[in-house]
Amino acid sequence: MKLNTINIKFKEKKKILGRGIGSGKGKTSGRGHKGQKARSGVAIKSFEGGQMPLYRRLPKRGFNPIKSKINIAMINLYKIQEIIEKKKIHTDQKLNLSLLHKNKQINKKYNKLKLLGSGEIKGKLNVEVNYISSSAKSKIEKAGGTVTLIK
Repeated sequence: MKLNTINIKFKEKKKILGRGIGSGKGKTSGRGHKGQKARSGVAIKSFEGGQMPLYRRLPKRGFNPIKSKINIAMINLYKIQEIIEKKKIHTDQKLNLSLLHKNKQINKKYNKLKLLGSGEIKGKLNVEVNYISSSAKSKIEKAGGTVTLIK
């Protein structure tokens, strides 16, 4: 038999409240004087001692689901023309979202691509996009390119 194998649990004697001042927990029974917390049956919910409560520290989210947000990258024709002129993309390649991701022209957070018609395009271009404006479509087809819509 060893001291660490003995299974006896020693309980601390519970201090009895409100039995005279000499007991050490008499008179106000450790609750201080008056006030809301001196009364019985009161718990101040979410009060953290003057610290900003957790429910106020967290940002408001509203009713919008966080995960189902669709990020659409919008790019104009003049921007594509600049990329072609810098020789980062060749005109014989099919222009799509993965190609723009690979060449670091569009951030990875975007999962759909929309082509807008501001600017001009010089030369044939094969485009594969989710959305396209009517002016961009007409300009690409006028230059001899093709447009493929992905759903």
